[in-house]
Amino acid sequence: MKSSGLGLVALGAGGSPLFLHRTTRAAVAPAPYQRRRVLVTLFQRGAMDGLMAVTPFTDPHLKLLRPRLAMTAASAAGDDALIDLDERFGLHPALRAFIPYFKEKRLAIIHGVGSPDATRSHFDAQDYMETGTPGRKSTSTGWLNRAVGLLGHDATPFQSVALTPALPRALYGSAPALAIANLDDFSMQTAGAMPDGATAAQRLEALYRQTSQTLLRGAGSDTFEAIRVLESVREKPYRPAPGARYPTTPLGTSLRQIAQLIKADVGLEVAFAESSGWDTHVQQGTVRGSFARQATDLAAAVTAFWTDLGAHQDDVVLLTMTEFGRTVAENGAAGTDHGRASCLFVLGHAVDGGRIRGRVPELAPEHLEDRRDLPVTTDFRAVFAGVAGPHLGITQDDVLFPEWEGARLPLLRSE
Repeated sequence: MKSSGLGLVALGAGGSPLFLHRTTRAAVAPAPYQRRRVLVTLFQRGAMDGLMAVTPFTDPHLKLLRPRLAMTAASAAGDDALIDLDERFGLHPALRAFIPYFKEKRLAIIHGVGSPDATRSHFDAQDYMETGTPGRKSTSTGWLNRAVGLLGHDATPFQSVALTPALPRALYGSAPALAIANLDDFSMQTAGAMPDGATAAQRLEALYRQTSQTLLRGAGSDTFEAIRVLESVREKPYRPAPGARYPTTPLGTSLRQIAQLIKADVGLEVAFAESSGWDTHVQQGTVRGSFARQATDLAAAVTAFWTDLGAHQDDVVLLTMTEFGRTVAENGAAGTDHGRASCLFVLGHAVDGGRIRGRVPELAPEHLEDRRDLPVTTDFRAVFAGVAGPHLGITQDDVLFPEWEGARLPLLRSE
């Protein structure tokens, strides 16, 4: 509490936790706040199969290793065919909505991305990716929180926000961070008034005002400032821009509400959302199955979000990540097991896109890591620094990613 502000849990009518708030001590400017650039990060939890999302369909080893899961780009397959990107790689048809962005060179695809630490534990790999320190469990801060700390200007309570039930590891640290399960539930209301006529919010706010501890009182004030700002945002029901059709899924809801915050000019600069269900051990499927369902949701949510942003697209870059990839060979349950490298997507007007970055070797066993996995040829930190650095104006890569001595992957065009 002394080092990072107050962690506060608000209860709704049903008494369930709705948000965790780590407040900032920085000055809060009157709304509307200054419009700033925004980095939106999307974590695909469970380990997305990059070889199915973006398939090297000309590799002769793929069909041998994945007899039930390999897909074709042949036109005879119709709508079930991979979408040829560059005569070597094909995009899964469930991600078809990404094609216009790729052709417009606003979407970059980086393949062979992963961690230098070879763990195949979801929990460890996610922690390493969110802290930005592979193999080191003692890191107490997340890379996004460190990024916020390097921005170097006054913050609002909404400078960094995760649309998640609890604060993700990537936002741990002393910089301001806010986790909201759902904007529609973000409140300090209970089912009715307190016995003395005061609402729960009023009673709690009075408690903060009466405290003799200056630090706690300041943290409480920031908490209620966040609530007041959000109440003003919610005065009118949010209506996405024409053509923005969000799926009624957790990811769709999260991205819709991130768009709402961006368009409300509340000072958002770093946003975090997540998509679960990418752990495809069993019945992974091709155009139908668990992978296709998740990919369909991802594409629908991202394209709705991008459409919804409208003129705010100029300020936003969206970056996906996943803890690791899947085995090159399918398993006995028609799925894939924990592997090493995967691929990720970067979307934005300033993105130097329209091509596949990174290196994917021939899928012969002798070229695979441990003769089973797609090798990591691009360190995830090179991608994250190559996006967050130029987009947010961060130059201190040694602070952003301690002990990393690599170089940024240039992914944004000079402006």
